[in-house]
Amino acid sequence: MNPVGRTSVSPGSSANRGDALRAVIFDFDLTLVDSTRAVVACVDHALESLGFEPVSPEEVRRTIGLSLEATFEALTGESGSQAQARFRRLFVERADLVMVAQTELLKGVLPALDTLRERGLNLGIVSTKYRYRIEAILDRYGVRDRFLTIVGGEDTISHKLAPEGILLALATLGVHGREAVYVGDHVVDAEAAARAATPFVGVLTGTTREEEFHRFPHLGILPSMPQLPFFLAT
Repeated sequence: MNPVGRTSVSPGSSANRGDALRAVIFDFDLTLVDSTRAVVACVDHALESLGFEPVSPEEVRRTIGLSLEATFEALTGESGSQAQARFRRLFVERADLVMVAQTELLKGVLPALDTLRERGLNLGIVSTKYRYRIEAILDRYGVRDRFLTIVGGEDTISHKLAPEGILLALATLGVHGREAVYVGDHVVDAEAAARAATPFVGVLTGTTREEEFHRFPHLGILPSMPQLPFFLAT
């Protein structure tokens, strides 16, 4: 995990927000929740079933947030559609058994969400994870009602890096990109936000290092979610 001891803001970033903030949209895995244990189990099952050599948990963790097709290519170097489809099927097969039970809310997420809602902000989620899986995890913690929209992997044709999911969430919430921020832990989140013309805030709860976010427009880079309400209020 990245060092999380400081908050940074990039002066002069082209992501500066120009309109009053009305909505905050989040990535899911490693931004709001830690699904590492479950994702590693699912990847191990899929790769072993396909005859691939095992990979380390840290290699798997670096792929969290990518589509399953991109995950397969990153871990194996292969990109054939048939192999990717088999990997997806096997991953989902194991995820149906372990994902909900083995995913944990990150520390401080719930108070941060409640503070943002108390300020009248509309909240949403955009993730490559299946929406039904996100909903089941949120239901487990009783927090699904915090979010007015959830866009999952089955809701878009083009996944992040593409802006499609963020644009869909903005439309559902009835806000323009400059009236929202997108919060995520991965460079694919930063690039998707840039393509959606939506200001981005990075969090260092995944595997992305602070300097990697500096390549993209951003309002700020925070250690984790608990700092977000204060940051957005300043």
